[in-house]
Amino acid sequence: MKISKTLYIRYLFALLLPLSGLLQACDMIEYHPYDLDIDGETEVNARNIQRIETALDGKKEFSFAVISDTQRWYDETEDAVADMNEKGGIDFVVHTGDLSDFGMKLEFEKQRDILNGLSVPYVCLLGNHDCLATGKEVFNRIFGEENFSFTAGDVLFICLNTNALEFDYSDAIPDFSFLEKLLKNLSPDIRRTIVAMHAGPYSEQFNNNVARVFQLYLRQFPGLQFCVYGHGHSIQVNDFFDDGILYYECTCAKKRAYLRFTLKENEYLYEVVNY
Repeated sequence: MKISKTLYIRYLFALLLPLSGLLQACDMIEYHPYDLDIDGETEVNARNIQRIETALDGKKEFSFAVISDTQRWYDETEDAVADMNEKGGIDFVVHTGDLSDFGMKLEFEKQRDILNGLSVPYVCLLGNHDCLATGKEVFNRIFGEENFSFTAGDVLFICLNTNALEFDYSDAIPDFSFLEKLLKNLSPDIRRTIVAMHAGPYSEQFNNNVARVFQLYLRQFPGLQFCVYGHGHSIQVNDFFDDGILYYECTCAKKRAYLRFTLKENEYLYEVVNY
C-alpha cells in the first residue's frame, strides 16, 4: 500500500520512540525526538514584528526578502543570511516555512540561531514538514502562532497556515475565521495587503475544495498586491485565479536563491537573488 511521506515519517517515529527511550536510559544519547524543552529564544515572531512595525511606521516605501524551505540546508541558509547582510537594502525577511525536515526541536533551534544572524528582523511561517512529530508545538513555542499578521508602513502582511493535509482536513485550514477577524479590525491606515503562506493553492497540501473561496476572502482586503509561498522548491510566478493577483513561489535553500520585493508608493518590484 502506498503511503504519504508524512504518514511514513510518523510511523517511523512511532517505531523508533521505544528505542530512543531505551538508549536515553543507558545514557547513550541525550535527545528525545519529541522533546519540547526549548533552549534559547522563544516568541521570536512577536518580538521581530514589533521591530518591523516600529521601524517602518509611516513609511510608504520599503524592501523585504522571502526565503523558504531551509530544512537541513544549514550551510546554504547561513550563506543566504550572509548575502542579505552584505547586500543590505532590505528592511525585514519573511520565511515561508519548512524550517525543519522532521519536526525536531534541534532543527528549529538551529534554524532560529542562523536566522538570528540577520541584520534585520524576520518572521517565520509554519511549513508542512514543521508539522511532523511535535514540530507544530515546537514552532508555536519558538516562533508563535501559525496564523498572524503585522503592518509595515501602510501594508498589511497576512501570514497563514495552509498545510491542510497535515491536519487531515480536521481543522479549518485556511482559517477563514482568522481572516474575518482581521477584516473587522482593519486600521484605516492600511492601503495595501500582501499574503504569505507555505503551500500555495492547487498544491497537494492546500485544501483545494475552498481555493476560490480563499481567493475571494483575500480580495476583500485593501489593495491586495500579491501573495508569496514556498513548498514547491522552485521559482514560479502564477496567476492561479486569472484575476491579476500573482503568486510568487520561492525555491528552497538548496538551490541558493531567495526573492526580493521593493514596494514603492504605487508599484512594486520583484527580483530573484542568487547567492
